[in-house]
Amino acid sequence: MIKVIGVRFRKAGKIYYFDPAGYEIESGEDVIVETIRGVEFGYVVKGIMEITEDEVVQPLKKVIRIATDKDLDQEEENSLKEAEAFGTCSEKISKHNLDMKLIDCEYTFDKNKLLFYFTADGRVDFRELVKDLAAVFKTRIELRQIGVRDETKMLGSIGICGRPLCCYTHLSEFHPVSIKMAKEQNLSLNPTKISGVCGRLMCCLKYEEETYIELNRKLPRYGDTVITPGGKEAEVKHVNILRQLIKVIIRDGDNVDIVEFHLDELKIKKKRGNKNQKLPKAEYNELKKLEKLEKQEKEISREK
Repeated sequence: MIKVIGVRFRKAGKIYYFDPAGYEIESGEDVIVETIRGVEFGYVVKGIMEITEDEVVQPLKKVIRIATDKDLDQEEENSLKEAEAFGTCSEKISKHNLDMKLIDCEYTFDKNKLLFYFTADGRVDFRELVKDLAAVFKTRIELRQIGVRDETKMLGSIGICGRPLCCYTHLSEFHPVSIKMAKEQNLSLNPTKISGVCGRLMCCLKYEEETYIELNRKLPRYGDTVITPGGKEAEVKHVNILRQLIKVIIRDGDNVDIVEFHLDELKIKKKRGNKNQKLPKAEYNELKKLEKLEKQEKEISREK
């Protein structure tokens, strides 16, 4: 076991582990650490704790110091310069007539590097832009293309639930989200209802996936044949996943009854149904487009 602290460099950003180097550091404090990008100002979100060596990416770097008042002033000054750099870069992008959207920029704490984050539909030749920016700021320049999920995470917004976006407030990393998750939860497969502000599938589809998989494992599907408490055969027409209630159609000659039972009251005789919803062609094509965009997002993430 080794002692570490958890540090973030952006709000709801990924948590990185560092060696506290003998300092008594608590959650909520600010620290100066060395990273692969250079010296950085970070926010401690996890105080000193012990974890196994397998959970740490080696080599584990040490905390340089707990942030001083001078360091806090430097961080504030960097923030002001970042705002100026953003405006300058936007002007240069327009000057070079580049098809890219500038999202954010940041200095490393020691000002040895200035990073600009942007989105674009495809590849962008920004070599001349980098030369111009380097001549203006006299430091190393890095332009990094990000996906629309990362863009939304940086800018923030309000979700359809009426609350600030999960990615902006607490999700440190994006987890794979698929159409299958919406199907498991018996949600409408209308793309406009299961897509977030970013235009991709909502991250919250992942939250209850395991619970729904377990609940669905026991339930019959639409179209299955079941045996009712009275011994009659019935066809499943609707399933309430959370309450484990099944609405069935019982046919007796010309009489047709619709009755609701709890799962424990029924015996599944024949499974032949399908929980997949049939969609109009336009909605089906839109879902396939979403899946294609998801794959493109993963490609961009791998290249970063």
